[in-house]
Amino acid sequence: LQCPCESGKPYELCCQPYVDKKIDAPTAETLMRSRYTAFVLQNEEYLRYSWHPDYCPEKINLNEQTRWLGLKIVNTVAGNVADESGEVEFVVRSKIKGRASRLHENSRFSRYQQRWVYLDGKFRK
Repeated sequence: LQCPCESGKPYELCCQPYVDKKIDAPTAETLMRSRYTAFVLQNEEYLRYSWHPDYCPEKINLNEQTRWLGLKIVNTVAGNVADESGEVEFVVRSKIKGRASRLHENSRFSRYQQRWVYLDGKFRK
């Protein structure tokens, strides 16, 4: 099974250890990829774990009718192993009830309890 994050690696050698919370993602980009994978797999528990508690919404919209078509990382700023914060710009393609959708976002990430977490994102056009 190829990893949904489109790294080209098998799921068990890519995002699975993060999604299963065996280890924490070493970089903001890795966390971004694992969060995309969690959306594909409808894994709300991991999405909450990887979201900063001060920013995590009460309800996470996981639509079972969403067909995820791909993730493309456009750019990263900081967010490396030694950093305390970082940004990842990405594009996600999906289909909901047969209707194509494209999300272009700049996401902010930070360290929380020594691990990377998602803060928030700004949509781009």
